Amino acid sequence: MMKHVFLTGVPGVGKTTLVKKVCEAMASAAVSVSGFYTEEVRERGRRAGFDVVTLTGDRGRLSRLSTESAAGGREYRVGQYVVDLQSFESLTLPLFRNMCEGRERVFVIDEIGKMELFSQAFIRAVRQTLDGSSCSILGTIPVPKGKPLTLVEEVRSRQDVKIFMVTKENRDTIFDDIVSAVQECLK
Repeated sequence: MMKHVFLTGVPGVGKTTLVKKVCEAMASAAVSVSGFYTEEVRERGRRAGFDVVTLTGDRGRLSRLSTESAAGGREYRVGQYVVDLQSFESLTLPLFRNMCEGRERVFVIDEIGKMELFSQAFIRAVRQTLDGSSCSILGTIPVPKGKPLTLVEEVRSRQDVKIFMVTKENRDTIFDDIVSAVQECLK
């Protein structure tokens, strides 16, 4: 039985936009939705990093362009970005602890990607949520590229996960199918 829905596709194809639209549709259907999405941060017209934004509007830093080396401590990098693990964990981990207390809940995880996977606590929380029975996940994962990301491969191989490939060609027509799949998970 399908329990979770994940979107995949190349960066910038519209996965987060679709997730936000599905959340609006679920909320208008009186389905309780919680979780977070990632959002690009732009400064002077260019991407400066990414923030994590909860569905209630709280915002925290996920990463920023690396301008200098961090003073002391381990620095987590993805390309030209330095990941702010403390900020990410302090905003997202409480969401996992508070989720799924009611009936028919959808928990949004946008995304399970390289930056997020530096957090072992996040990996554990995602696994527990996937295995738990109290809510369905609507999430995003990257397309396979280079070295496989263990948790992403686990999500891909699960029998209870439906994966939608989002492309520029289908991103405007796939919405209804995603909403139907999420609703099916709640039955």
